[in-house]
Amino acid sequence: MEWQPDEQGLQQVLQLLKDSQSPDTATQRAVQEKLEQLNQFPDFNNYLIFVLTSLKSEDEPTRSLSGLILKNNVKAHYQNFPPNVADFIKRECLNNIGDPSPLIRATIGILITTIASKGELQTWPELLPQLCNLLNSEDYNTCEGSFGALQKICEDSSELLDSDALNRPLNIMIPKFLQFFKHCSPKIRSHAIACVNQFIIGRAQALMDNIDTFIESLFALAGDEDSEVRKNVCRALVMLLEVRIDRLIPHMHSIIQYMLQRTQDPDENVALEACEFWLTLAEQPICKEALSGHLVQLIPILVNGMKYSEIDIILLKGDVEEDDTIPDSEQDIKPRFHKSRTVTLQHEGGEGEEGEDIDEDEDDDDDTLSDWNLRKCSAAALDVLANVFREELLPHLLPLLKGLLFHPDWVIKESGILVLGAIAEGCMQGMVPYLPELIPHLIQCLCDKKALVRSIACWTLSRYAHWVVSQPPDAHLKPLMTELLKRILDGNKRVQEAACSAFATLEEEACTELVPYLSFILDTLVFAFGKYQHKNLLILYDAIGTLADSVGHHLNQPEYIQKLMPPLIAKWNELKDEDKDLFPLLECLSSVATALQSGFLPYCEPVYQRCVTLVQKTLAQAMMYSQQPDQYEAPDKDFMIVALDLLSGLAEGLGGHVDTLVARSNIMTLLFQCMQDTMPEVRQSSFALLGDLTKACFPHVKPCIAEFMPILGTNLNPEFISVCNNATWAIGEICMQMGVEMQPYIAMVLNQLVEIINRPNTPKTLLENTAITIGRLGYVCPQEVAPMLPQFIRPWCTSLRNIRDNEEKDSAFRGICIMIGVNPGGVVQDFIFFCDAVASWVNPKDDLRDMFYKILHGFKEQVGEENWQQFSEQFPPLLKERLAACYGV
Repeated sequence: MEWQPDEQGLQQVLQLLKDSQSPDTATQRAVQEKLEQLNQFPDFNNYLIFVLTSLKSEDEPTRSLSGLILKNNVKAHYQNFPPNVADFIKRECLNNIGDPSPLIRATIGILITTIASKGELQTWPELLPQLCNLLNSEDYNTCEGSFGALQKICEDSSELLDSDALNRPLNIMIPKFLQFFKHCSPKIRSHAIACVNQFIIGRAQALMDNIDTFIESLFALAGDEDSEVRKNVCRALVMLLEVRIDRLIPHMHSIIQYMLQRTQDPDENVALEACEFWLTLAEQPICKEALSGHLVQLIPILVNGMKYSEIDIILLKGDVEEDDTIPDSEQDIKPRFHKSRTVTLQHEGGEGEEGEDIDEDEDDDDDTLSDWNLRKCSAAALDVLANVFREELLPHLLPLLKGLLFHPDWVIKESGILVLGAIAEGCMQGMVPYLPELIPHLIQCLCDKKALVRSIACWTLSRYAHWVVSQPPDAHLKPLMTELLKRILDGNKRVQEAACSAFATLEEEACTELVPYLSFILDTLVFAFGKYQHKNLLILYDAIGTLADSVGHHLNQPEYIQKLMPPLIAKWNELKDEDKDLFPLLECLSSVATALQSGFLPYCEPVYQRCVTLVQKTLAQAMMYSQQPDQYEAPDKDFMIVALDLLSGLAEGLGGHVDTLVARSNIMTLLFQCMQDTMPEVRQSSFALLGDLTKACFPHVKPCIAEFMPILGTNLNPEFISVCNNATWAIGEICMQMGVEMQPYIAMVLNQLVEIINRPNTPKTLLENTAITIGRLGYVCPQEVAPMLPQFIRPWCTSLRNIRDNEEKDSAFRGICIMIGVNPGGVVQDFIFFCDAVASWVNPKDDLRDMFYKILHGFKEQVGEENWQQFSEQFPPLLKERLAACYGV
């Protein structure tokens, strides 16, 4: 006996569906309550499927809504549906998949895949065979509806379909889908390709067995008149490039010709899919060989794709020039992510390098259109191709660039400036001869009457900042800085933002070159404080923080402090503890405190207190949440992370002056909790602070060492690179303060450190800090560490040869020398590496130089003149020279 609805029940459900379409919030709340009540009745879901599939008298949106409510119920409580209800729903879905309405078919498809993904593919064995069977139906609606459902199942369950759990249904499904590539309806052809496309990246066996048929079928569709079909063909070829390039190589010439055409497709969605092809190809080893003959066609196409489309210009309000008095709408402000402190060392020939495990995405030149579009994809493709082809790209580009950069139409001129920025990294060498002419032209573009030209000029100039700084300052640095500072005060918010970001990049490159202009720079940045709306204020904090990082202690002048601190402290007092704007402000203050050092003393107390309060509040909230998650909200731990990082900045900047502040607070207790937090970023920042407090005021840290060391030991886990890095660094700082008293703790950490330094693919920063800490442990407890020498000496030497002479390197090398004294046999096998590491010192302190001298001469005497000659024959010439000059060996 089939289930039938009760008339009164049906009216109730229909009324509910009508009410739920009302915009009124009170009605919405009532609907939610009513839904909860009705969900207590087991056959409520029968009513919902009945309205969706059988109640043809109702309008389609209401029927579809009924299906979507049912889908949510399936998601939430499908396991509680009585078997007869579940069976009724499944049967109704399959019987009505060919509904004449596309909306209803799509809704039923969504419902089917939701049931299937609730683990039901196994318990609904007839689903796939039946859908595949319905594909053969003469009725278009049935065929399209079944394909729509299959496409959604392939999207949601691709891995399961390719597993033994279901007896490998793809062996039947994939050949079946391939037959439909030739179907007369474009909608069906498109579904068929989309279904097969789900299995490319996972390399499903059934697809690999039919790969040649698949590729031939794609080629057959190359000229398809339907844009959705063309888009899916392009998408397939892009994925095949990653997964089965071997099958494409024989046809590469014609694929490239096809993609050149599609990248100019009148439908932008097709052009965008095709443009991805160049991005993917650039990452393949065969790129250079495959593309060199086609650059002459490809480059103009990519350049053409870099123009703003008319829609872009409307969305970007490209003709609105002055908008800096209009407050920002809050949803325009992207969430900022705080990048926790990672302790790094200074390298030869440059500043400390960023931790490599952090991915920087620099190239967001117009982020209000943050959706990926043809302009961005073309620019990204040109950027990666410039990195592959380098100077070889220029003969195809330079003739075009001239025409673009001086074009009377601003849209074309703007795209030329973007091109110039996109190739900056890859073609820098080849561009150098043109820069003395181009940079002044770009600086002129900073004054263009179109805001979008001014903003892109900021970005492109920032990409050439390195070159600008390498020239005499009056040549380009001064004019560039002068104009960029004016743009920071532009009347257009997008230009302000681009100028602030570009200026931050310039600061990083120029460092102390900016010192003569500090007064002028600070006047501008402080003036911007009063002028900026919400979103750009956040970027301004970054520009100020970067300035402080770049000029360091040169900022510590009463005149500069007087300009800078009042507006920062005013903001600080204005913001509440719950305001996320504190993040960038705290980051900024952390840089300022580190730069000003003692100059920050007058401001440090309230800042310190507030950071401790933020940590305390967050920990308390986390505690309440873990005990009663239904009563309390989970805290936003970023508040605590940023506060810990600012405390680090204070400890680093104020050094011993931080002593009284630490003495009067419970920071050590809080730190003990933070070091054990479940969130890696919290632990990362805690260990950075622990190291900085160890350097600044060890007497307050010492009583806690017995509790802290085991926690540090368990965090030497390279799976969390930055946590491990900071814990390693903190251990090194602690051992320098503890001296011999470090002895009981060596066993807690040494084996992990030796294991990390020998791991393949460990990031440079972590290797360097690990080497320094092992050296320092050996310095204070040589008897405990020296027996391990043979297990770490080789990677130890190679990881420290590129570090600049500094305190950390000094203490680590002393440690190695003392350990070699204890266990000379431990380095015999790898002595050449030790020689190389010694030669990396430019000016070791005299007593350290003596230590090196004794070890080198001791070794030479030990092996005898003849053996030493043979041994030193293996040295590269430069190493031989340096050792002879510095140590007479």
